Formats: sequence, C-alpha cells, structure tokens
Amino acid sequence: MARGRAADRRELRGAVTGGEVEDLLRGLAPQVLGALVRRYGHFATAEDATQEALLAAALQWPEEGLPDNPRGWLITVAARRLTDLLRSEQARRQREDTVSRWTLPDQWLAPAADRPAAESDDTLILLFMCCHPSLSPASQIALTLRAVGGLTTAEIARAFLVPEATMTRRITRAKNRIKDSGLPSGEDGAGRLAAVLHVLYLIFNEGYASTSGPALQRTELTTEAIRLTRLVNRLLPDDAEVAGLLSLMLLTDARRPARTGPDGSLIPMAEQDRTLWNTSCITEGIALITNALPRGPTGPYQLQAAIAALHDEAPTAEATDWPQIKALYELLMRLSDNPVVTLNHTVAAAMVDGPAAGLALLAELEKDVRIAEDHRLHAVRAHLLERSGDHRAARAAYEAAARRTSSLQQQRYLHAKAGALTTRAAEDTS
Repeated sequence: MARGRAADRRELRGAVTGGEVEDLLRGLAPQVLGALVRRYGHFATAEDATQEALLAAALQWPEEGLPDNPRGWLITVAARRLTDLLRSEQARRQREDTVSRWTLPDQWLAPAADRPAAESDDTLILLFMCCHPSLSPASQIALTLRAVGGLTTAEIARAFLVPEATMTRRITRAKNRIKDSGLPSGEDGAGRLAAVLHVLYLIFNEGYASTSGPALQRTELTTEAIRLTRLVNRLLPDDAEVAGLLSLMLLTDARRPARTGPDGSLIPMAEQDRTLWNTSCITEGIALITNALPRGPTGPYQLQAAIAALHDEAPTAEATDWPQIKALYELLMRLSDNPVVTLNHTVAAAMVDGPAAGLALLAELEKDVRIAEDHRLHAVRAHLLERSGDHRAARAAYEAAARRTSSLQQQRYLHAKAGALTTRAAEDTS
C-alpha cells in the first residue's frame, strides 16, 4: 500500500530519473550550503548536513518524485540534521551572532523582483567565504571547487596532481581558518569580489593550459570555472569585470577543439584549424565584452577579453589585427604590473615591429626575477630568434624552455621545435 501511494505521488509530481535528480542536486547544493552557513555559521558541520540532505534526496526523489519546492526541502532536511549536530543552544546562538555580521554591499545582493533574496545571495556568499583573504590561492581554489563546484576531494586532487590525503588536509585547514571569520563588511567587499574573480581565473587557466602532467588541457576545470563565472555574472549582472571575465573564458575556450592533435599534442594558434573553433562561444563572448566595455571603468579582464575577441574574429592568423592587440596590451600594462602581460605585449610588438624589436623588449623583461626562469619567456625568445634566422640560438632557447616546464605536452612541442632546427642550424654553419 505504501509503495502504491509513493507511485501515486511520483505520477502526480512528474516522473524524474536518477540523472535528472543528480543534475538538479548539483545546481542546488551550493545554494543549500550557502543558506545553512549564512544562517548557522559552522562551515564544516553545515557541509556535513548538506551532504546528508543531498543523499536523502538522491534516494527518495527518483522513487517518490520531486517535492513542490526542492530547494526548500533540502534546506529543511539539512537544517534539521545540522541542529542535531550542534552541541548546544549557546554555541548555536554564538554562531548566529557571528553570521549576522556577515554582509555584502546591498547593490550586489538586490534580488530580482520575482524571487526572494535568499535565492540570489546564498551561493555568492559561499563563493566569497571560500575566497577568504587569509587563505592561500591554492586553498581558495580547492575550497571553491569542493564547496561551490561540487567536485569531490579525490577529483580535485587528481586535477592538481597531489595525493588525496594532501588535498583533504588542505581543504580541512581552509575550513578551519574561515569558520569563525565569515564575510567582510560592505566596505571591503569589493576586494573580496576581486579575489573571487582571481580564483575563477586561476581555475580556468589551470584547466586550459595545465602546468604539469600528461594532458595539455583539463576540461573539467575549464567547464567548472565557466559554470561558476556564469553564476557570478547572473548574480551580479551589472558588474563589467565579471562580464569581462566570462567573456574572456568563453573566447579562449572556444579554441580548445583545435588546440591539440589526435595524440594530444599542442597546436599553436597560428597553425590551428579555425573552422574547429566553437562559434557559439565566440558569439556569446563577443556580445558580453561589447556590452561590458561601455558600462564603466575598463578593468584587466575586459581588456583581455577584447584581445581574445580580436584573435577569434580574425579569419586567419595572418589577418590578426596585431597593432590593435599591441595597443590593448599597452593599456593592460598600465593597469597591471604582471610580467606575463609584458611578455604578451612583447609578442605583439614583435608581430608589428619585427623580431628584433621583440628581442630588445625581451632583454629588458629578463631582468624581472618573477619571470626570468619561466618557460614561456624562453619559448618566446626561441620563436623570435627563429624568425630572425638565428637557428642555433633558437634551438638552444627551445631546449631551455623545455627544461623549465612540467607539462609533458609542452615539453614534447618544445623538443620537437628544437629538433626541427638541428638540421637548419647545421646548414647555417656549413
């Protein structure tokens, strides 16, 4: 009889598959955790309670059908479990007093007229907590992927090529550090938003160009970075830098299908089959940056997105608007004391003014200890030397670059470039 009533409820509410439940729970998980943390404060206990509620939903909903308010159901179940886990009423009140001081600027959290505030700000609050300034960037990334992204500790450990036990300790330390600190007040919220965007940017970059390991790309990281940035953009639709970052990710990720050969080897942009680029991502990315640029102060993510748009709009490598790219990098250098930006400007300058001009700029950049031993600097030098006809020096620079990267695909590419120059270097001396 009970089974019959469950079947009736399932039919009444609509059949739902396990896969559909899994997708729904993935989207609701950070909202539920954010709501609990904001209300009760104890991050680790709230996460445990949320996981138990998600498990209960995964078991019940495919059998009984979706509740009328899935998010409310999860929050209710998780809150009950959290209440059971809290040791005393006094401890609960202390945590609530702490959480009551966690605020974000009102203009960031104003919800749409047709939805309550809790739906708009809980996930954003959770993102801001994960990017607490007392945490290292590595810990911020790990905690964001775990709490907001929904990745397991094992998945995060595999992505960053560390043992699972190491990642467990890193995440646990991060939780312990932030559990009593909460969110900043409105006056320093802007700084925390910058940290959130930087963490999402780092996650994307690690996925798009892995710093170590056998694969050039880790699509699970780029996909998650784009998903989370979409979320922030939806919650903060008027922030031009958020839109700029999302645009940059989409325009960059659009090239992913053409970046590697069948064996996973690196294909540089100039040699890529541009018909393989994702046109829908390009269209969306260009629309985002086109709308963002007139809205206010132009920030570094907007400038990088504008540069990416120029690359993506060029039908061929030869048609790339390098003078405009060079000018945008010069603007970006005024905003950011980042040697990688300077290196990219060097490449653009060499494309406009010739390899000798690029090598002269590179000689100055070599004095910056932050990038002097980076493989990218040596790879750029090798490319410019090759263009200038100094094949022997170019080969040595490619080999130097290969020694300085931990990415196996980058190593393969750089060694191949050096090997191709061996014969040409011998001919130069004959």
